[in-house]
Amino acid sequence: MAHSHQNHHHDHHASTGFRLALAGLFTLGFVGFEAAAGWYANSLALLTDAAHNLTDVLALGLSWYAHRLASRPADAGKTFGYHREGILVALFNSTILALIAFGIFHEAWGRFAAPPKVASDVLMSVGAAALFVNLLTAWLVSRGSEHDLNLRSAFIHLLGDVFSSFGAIAVGVGIWLTGKLWLDPAVSVLIALLILWNSWAILRETVTILLESTPRDIDMSQMVRDILTVEGVLGVHDLHVWSISLSLRMLSAHVVTQDLPISQATQIQRLIRVVMYERYGINHSTLQMECEGCNPDELYCDIASVPRRYPT
Repeated sequence: MAHSHQNHHHDHHASTGFRLALAGLFTLGFVGFEAAAGWYANSLALLTDAAHNLTDVLALGLSWYAHRLASRPADAGKTFGYHREGILVALFNSTILALIAFGIFHEAWGRFAAPPKVASDVLMSVGAAALFVNLLTAWLVSRGSEHDLNLRSAFIHLLGDVFSSFGAIAVGVGIWLTGKLWLDPAVSVLIALLILWNSWAILRETVTILLESTPRDIDMSQMVRDILTVEGVLGVHDLHVWSISLSLRMLSAHVVTQDLPISQATQIQRLIRVVMYERYGINHSTLQMECEGCNPDELYCDIASVPRRYPT
């Protein structure tokens, strides 16, 4: 059973890496064509989409590399493994997305003042082709993105391209029907706002993880009550909950019990770990059993205030 689960995990990991690489190749192949078409049509919407696609190639490449690193086992230098590599890539991707959005704002401002002539027929045809490519690559990366911030940042990149391509088509139709050239920078601004909103969401999540904050969906007061319901637990203090990655959560705590044999204390540890995993999705719990606490009143112990002569 364990061997079968391990094989399934390995196959899923390899499949994700292949899909990231394939999405990157598709995107790279389309960037040059779309940039040339945008230059020919004099369309900021198309050039915006091409620039966003180019950063997607970089984002997908970094996500692929971080995904490979995450599969490496923990060692003496990285005792928690390489899971944080994906968080750093997500932070980089979200920062690049924000910079792209501000660049689009700057270019669009100039075009509002003096809208250039735009070839609407080229805009519509190339936008349709871009929409197909972006939908395909977003679909390739979407699987597993809800549980992996690295994959999610790449998926948001590609999803932003889907909306960019749809916007380019809408601009082409609008200019063709009305002749209003300001539609091109206007839609680019809307796309940039969408990119900025998504990049902020990822950036906030990555900073939360890097600061080792408590996951937002965890109620610490309820967690304490759940731990105290385990038979044999008299108290809990020095409680810490944080995330290594979006789906890998950790917990450490000092648990107060009666003066028990190691075998009974181990059983209490096992029950607490089961509760933490089933109710909070915490994969790894480090529990120090005590028959008396140094200061049980301090639920969240300030590790910086502990005197150096005393171990923590």
